[in-house]
Amino acid sequence: MNWINNVVRPKIQGIWRKREMPEDRWVKCPETGQMVFYKDLEDNQFVIPGSDYHMRMGAEIRLRSLFDDGAFEVLEFPEVTSDPLKFRDERRYSERLRTARDKTQLKDSVLAGEGRLDGLRVVAAAQDFDFMGGSLGMAAGEAIVAGMLRAVKQRAPFIMFAASGGARMQEGILSLMQMPRTTVAVQALRTARLPYIVVLTHPTTGGVTASYAMLGDIHIAEPGALIGFAGPRVIEQTIREQLPDGFQRRSIWSSMA
Repeated sequence: MNWINNVVRPKIQGIWRKREMPEDRWVKCPETGQMVFYKDLEDNQFVIPGSDYHMRMGAEIRLRSLFDDGAFEVLEFPEVTSDPLKFRDERRYSERLRTARDKTQLKDSVLAGEGRLDGLRVVAAAQDFDFMGGSLGMAAGEAIVAGMLRAVKQRAPFIMFAASGGARMQEGILSLMQMPRTTVAVQALRTARLPYIVVLTHPTTGGVTASYAMLGDIHIAEPGALIGFAGPRVIEQTIREQLPDGFQRRSIWSSMA
């Protein structure tokens, strides 16, 4: 019996482990089910080659794909109180923040950076939906404001990659205050006569669309991106009607400006 446990089983398990493919090697297209090798997907800027489906990109990857040679300097922003309301639902808010930081290796849902784009100095910020749904809280607001003010100081264009489910409920009114704060920062860009470009990625909803995401000089939307203030499900429940296919989604064949 010991021979079976100590010799036979380990050998069988070893053979089985060799046949297993690491989970992060292949990615499945949500639209067509096509399996794509991760490295090929990364080289194609996270667009599925067969279907042109735009997969979600993390904030750091997004900025690396934007700047020349993927090089940029991360902008620091003032520290904020991490759990001002001592909020708790099923879990403590502090625990949710810790989990999100471990998962994304980010301080919060927005990463701002400065670098060169075709040789031109540019400041950009990207929201990471994997960080609590890209929600807008105090730290995210500080990052956006810091990025915009840095652009004003450097006389550089500012590019915003929006991806969010809205304001962060765990911070209550303090999260809603980030909407006017970021709007004021956008006005600073306009006063300085600097370009403000917004790239709407999937999804861009809630308080983000009620503030900086809809105030750009130029708006670009990813194909298939969900864009709107209230989501389709909320609207259907409100008007008690079924919405048409593609409602609030950026069509592959159209553009926004």
